[in-house]
Amino acid sequence: MVFLICSSSESFSQSDADPAETEVWEPVPVMVRPGNEVTALPPSDAIVLFDGSGLGRWTSMDGSEAEWTVKNGYFTVAEGTGDIKTRQNFTDFQLFLEWRSPTEITGEGQGRGNSGVFLQGRYELQVLDSYNNPTYSNGQAGSIYKQHIPLVNATRPPGEWNSYNVVYTAPRFDANGEIDEPARVTVLHNGILIQDNVEIQGNTVYRGQPFYEQHGPGPIVLQDHGDLVSYRNIWIREK
Repeated sequence: MVFLICSSSESFSQSDADPAETEVWEPVPVMVRPGNEVTALPPSDAIVLFDGSGLGRWTSMDGSEAEWTVKNGYFTVAEGTGDIKTRQNFTDFQLFLEWRSPTEITGEGQGRGNSGVFLQGRYELQVLDSYNNPTYSNGQAGSIYKQHIPLVNATRPPGEWNSYNVVYTAPRFDANGEIDEPARVTVLHNGILIQDNVEIQGNTVYRGQPFYEQHGPGPIVLQDHGDLVSYRNIWIREK
């Protein structure tokens, strides 16, 4: 699930939309058991965004110090403190990270282990406990939220670490600020291809249809959705 600050005209036009109108429940991706993937060490040319020692490369959305909890080589959402973002902005990149939903299962559907990775702060790759947890297919783990259903469901059980390996190409805009080339993304979930160079349709929104707004480089944003999702081993390579 997602919130997004929209332009006033766009926000007004979609504010009364029913979120269920953009939920797609079929087809349901087949469950695939991942292999024993070894944690990916950062390449020599990578920018390490989290090495287990602290959140120095991250801030809260207002630029203040990130308040998420760091311990034992990973960090966890501190409920109610808000999303966090990288201090650095990026355009085209390869991003690797690992995430884990809580071992203790609470809630169901979108209320279970929910977080998200926002590419350039706008386009959400969903994080969710999708292990035996039915929800709309374009909102499960590995979806480009409410835009692209993952090819398969490769989610590990609660409490086990998942990995995302993301190859992202930013959108291009013409001189008038209109979209010229949409953003594209490829995602491997636990080493399994789940998004194959798909075209992002615009900003991620909860209500209504996605849309593009002209923008430049943007941060990686991790979402505080109120669930105690953890992250570790985060690195990025600029293309």
